[in-house]
Amino acid sequence: MAAKIFIDGEAGTTGLQIRERLAGRRDIELLSIPTESRKDKAVRAELLNKADVAILCLPDDAAKESVSLIENDTTKVIDASTAHRVAEGWAYGFAELSKDQAGVIASAKRVANPGCWPQGPIATLRPLIEGGLLPADFPVTVNGISGYSGGGRTMIEDYVEKGEDAPEYMPYGLGFKHKHLPELQRYAKLGRVPFFQPVVGNFAQGMVVTVPLQLSHLPKVPTGAEIHAAIADYFAGIKGVVEVAPFESTERTTDLNPEIYNDTNRMRLHVFANDANAQALLVAVYDNLGKGASGAAVQNMDLMIGA
Repeated sequence: MAAKIFIDGEAGTTGLQIRERLAGRRDIELLSIPTESRKDKAVRAELLNKADVAILCLPDDAAKESVSLIENDTTKVIDASTAHRVAEGWAYGFAELSKDQAGVIASAKRVANPGCWPQGPIATLRPLIEGGLLPADFPVTVNGISGYSGGGRTMIEDYVEKGEDAPEYMPYGLGFKHKHLPELQRYAKLGRVPFFQPVVGNFAQGMVVTVPLQLSHLPKVPTGAEIHAAIADYFAGIKGVVEVAPFESTERTTDLNPEIYNDTNRMRLHVFANDANAQALLVAVYDNLGKGASGAAVQNMDLMIGA
């Protein structure tokens, strides 16, 4: 029997992308709310309780309200908001987080879909901290650029309206209190809050996230090859969509184009290094609407329904 899926907030960017990814699938039945009833709590409650899996594509407070409307013990939830990413009782929906995480998600009734920005740094840093190449209190800096679709409907409309006059490079989060910091710190296993400085570019979707490492003050300085091997070995035993690029010395590469994996659920990790200077750069390339949002939600849904 087809699993019943309800996307609460299906008219938003993430919800629309999820609908597109699920279109034509015969193993699921999409429950849809009439346009005029989207703010009707009773209608939403009925659909939430009817669904096998409810995917919440809502602001934090609205997502919490939707969870409170579920009165049965059968509806599973995937929350794409920030509301539950570090909450007790919620599985973190990054299936490649560890060898066991896909199983944790598959058996969970409540899954918090990850934010787009944290997944790349988590994927590159966690193997190094677990492997002892970096201490948990290592001072981490995270930079990156993402398409404007990551900013939601208002930012999308603003960029589309301005067209070529929209900012090509717009730093934000300059108060250094970004909402993704708690999950980044927890799931990368960092002992201190990282310094995170994101940028929006004048392109719709896709992203590149970088973690520069100054290694010279460490008691034992890992080489670039050792860093790469630790990350590659970590993901070699994990079935999923994260892949590690070969370790090579290069001055430039087109593989770091933020749009290269648009409309896919792929994530590719790179390591670049200068051992003489004890410096390395960790890079993750993926789609902020794919692995960073809708793609991850569908991946988690498939795990939860056994697809």
